[in-house]
Amino acid sequence: MTENTTVAVDLAKSVFEVAVSPRAGRVSERRRLNRAELLRWFARRRPCRVLLEACGSAHFWARELERLGHRPVLLPAQHVRRYRSRNKTDRADTKALLEAYRNEEIHPVPIKSPAQQELAALHRLRASWLASRTARINTLRGLLREQGILISTGARFVVPRALELAGDVDSQLSETLRFALFELAREIRDHERRIGEIEQRLAALAEQNALALRLRTVPGIGLISATALAGFVGDLRRFSSARKFASYLGLTPREHSSGSTRRLGAISKRGDVYLRMLLIHGARAVLAAAPKVKNPDRVRTWALELSRRIGHNKAAVALANKLARYAWAVAAHEENFADQRPAA
Repeated sequence: MTENTTVAVDLAKSVFEVAVSPRAGRVSERRRLNRAELLRWFARRRPCRVLLEACGSAHFWARELERLGHRPVLLPAQHVRRYRSRNKTDRADTKALLEAYRNEEIHPVPIKSPAQQELAALHRLRASWLASRTARINTLRGLLREQGILISTGARFVVPRALELAGDVDSQLSETLRFALFELAREIRDHERRIGEIEQRLAALAEQNALALRLRTVPGIGLISATALAGFVGDLRRFSSARKFASYLGLTPREHSSGSTRRLGAISKRGDVYLRMLLIHGARAVLAAAPKVKNPDRVRTWALELSRRIGHNKAAVALANKLARYAWAVAAHEENFADQRPAA
């Protein structure tokens, strides 16, 4: 096998389709290997380029292939899909990988380190428990609303009020409903305890991560956003400019232009939904607290003026775009964020 040989692997849980291509447009060998045979098969081959779809287990396999001396390349699955012709089969998927790699506009996905995957796993757990907690709170409020009992807006009021009603034997609620309220309240508290423990672990990992510490100096980027960027994106310097990083997060306008006419619309909403949500929430927090700052810097002054001109929601998204650019700048220049305050 020559150094220019490319091998495409369609990853799966137990059976893997392998296609060997000695030159572009031609497949010379195909294999179907089980999980135990895959690394043994690659260990017998000379170092080559290995194409994988960037799925859940791809980063693990890429690290294993690197240890064997191969050059793994992870391609975004949504771009590989366009190159699959006719029916969806494992053979067609490997051929699509080979064809997609020939397109220089498809940028490979960086291989995540185990530390990055630890951060990402903690974030996924926290997001799952947050969603479950919200669902339980909504269920509890709905049950009480059916009995004519309303709880003040805000999650912090729900559990105390539910426990109060569950313990009141003289209330209008039956014993069965009071039992249900107690169980729901206990489950919500349990979710809150788990979320708190996850955040403690994130804080401990952030202290050991130079990128996360630097990102936390940017206004609107706290522990959650900083560790999410460090875990899901990694080295921000792989983007050649701040605008390309904001575009990667889907925070730049969608364009529909032709000829000399250029039309810019709403943000594209491409990229990671979770990261975009965190940055927009951070921007909302900065915008909400800006009027209380006695000597606001240029960022807050600009955001307040924009909010008065185009509205709070659009200004928050525009500020999120700017925060993403600041995040790229502090990572690229390896410097903490410095407030730009107007001259006295």
